[in-house]
Amino acid sequence: MKQGPTQKSELKKACINCGAELTYAPGTSHLKCDYCGHEEDINPDESLLIELELKSYLDQMGAQSHSEEISLLHCKNCGANQHVEENYKSLHCVYCGTPLIIEDLYKEDWILPGAVLPFQLTQQESHRLFEKWVKKLWFAPNKLKRAALDPTHTKGLYAPYWTFDAQLFANYTGQRGDYYYVSVPYTTTVNGKTVTRTRQERRTRWTPAAGSIQGFVDDTLIKASHQKKGLIPLKIARWNLNKLEPFDTSFLAGFITEKYTIPLKDGHLEAKDEARVIADRWAKRDIGGDTQRVHSLDMTLSDETFKHILLPVYISAYQYKGKRYNFFVNGQSGAISGDRPYSFWKIFFLVLAVIALIVLILYLQGQ
Repeated sequence: MKQGPTQKSELKKACINCGAELTYAPGTSHLKCDYCGHEEDINPDESLLIELELKSYLDQMGAQSHSEEISLLHCKNCGANQHVEENYKSLHCVYCGTPLIIEDLYKEDWILPGAVLPFQLTQQESHRLFEKWVKKLWFAPNKLKRAALDPTHTKGLYAPYWTFDAQLFANYTGQRGDYYYVSVPYTTTVNGKTVTRTRQERRTRWTPAAGSIQGFVDDTLIKASHQKKGLIPLKIARWNLNKLEPFDTSFLAGFITEKYTIPLKDGHLEAKDEARVIADRWAKRDIGGDTQRVHSLDMTLSDETFKHILLPVYISAYQYKGKRYNFFVNGQSGAISGDRPYSFWKIFFLVLAVIALIVLILYLQGQ
């Protein structure tokens, strides 16, 4: 394990009254002591909310100006790299529940986050959403519904994402489609007689189109980590990035922080694909008409910048009959999504009941 000095992202802040560790209180702007209730304000430095120049990082220049070491535990089962705070006594991977071995702790450089979206929901509020979700499940096993789901299995995670900004310029060629309608005769039979009528059919008149579009592409959001299990579903992966705060380690206190495993250059390639989708949409809007075709798109991105940001999600990994299931809550909006088991016997007896009902109806109809 690589040794090194304690880095600022790993410093713990102690309560001035009782010495216990202060943790971030979701939905607030302060740290709180869970033992005596003492609170301290978080005052993030607004000057730290900056975009970093992309080119210098991709060229391996200037990368050390906003980077430092962080201690990590690697999950050998799903591949997630997690920075686990000391107040977590039970060290298990937040994604798949695999035990993490503290002796495997190692240090690695990371690009410091430029911003963080603080949790707005507490762990208790998240767990209540989980319980309500379980109670509403159709065909869920009774054992699962009766289970005293331990709130400590619901962990708060700051998931890493890249955001990219750029000035976009593109030349395009394509076609503009305008709808028009023609009367088309057809024959039909009315009262035994063949009659001719007309109906309106839509046609499209295509004309060549060419031009250029430009604009600012703001905060293209790209996931910065990859796991083999427990992927954060797209259903909950929507955050209001206007609420981002300048990065301050106080917001991380009491939560798990995941290190990115998708390199900046790979995230940038995905962001370029997203920019091309945006350019195609802008070109179609510029062409106008009722429908459009884009044949060629020569796109250029300039003044590219990026941020490494951390976004909040609660994850509950629970096990039923030897299989692990995941449940996710967006730590800002409360949006929920999860995997669930089904009761074979509940479905089996329902099918039997439906068959019996059909047999009974057929029997009564035959009387």
